[in-house]
Amino acid sequence: MRAKLTLASSLAFLIAALFVFLSPELKDVSRETFAAETPTNSQVSEGLTCQCGCGLTVANCNMPTCGFSVPMRAEIDRMIGEGKTRAQIIAFYRQEYGEKVLSAPTTEGFNILAWTMPFIALALGGGLMVVAVGRWHSSAPSDSTSGAQPVSFDPELRRKLEKELEERR
Repeated sequence: MRAKLTLASSLAFLIAALFVFLSPELKDVSRETFAAETPTNSQVSEGLTCQCGCGLTVANCNMPTCGFSVPMRAEIDRMIGEGKTRAQIIAFYRQEYGEKVLSAPTTEGFNILAWTMPFIALALGGGLMVVAVGRWHSSAPSDSTSGAQPVSFDPELRRKLEKELEERR
């Protein structure tokens, strides 16, 4: 009972620690990433996913005549020339194409689950494994029963089994 309580409390502590330490980190990364004063084309286009179907970012789209990334890079250069920040350019494309154009989910609202779910799943999976191993260990026969007499069988069942085996030969 005490082992189960210790396991449950350590698992709860691990999950709480993930939320406490992970959430501020993600918010700081988000602010640093989007707060560039004078962005370059590659900095902005790394944050946007190409919509041609290649699955790469606009900066890494390897199709030389891509109908999406080539014009978008030119438009990003134009916006940078106008003095827009990375956050403003990303916000413009997010408004135009929706969240699917972002190369990474935002760290606000429901999207925070995309960042935290892998860690939560690992913690829960690890906790379930510890509980399962603990149960298997507690249900395993101990060394004191290894020297005991084997379980006796019903003689009537043994005769029936031997009779059936003889008939099959």
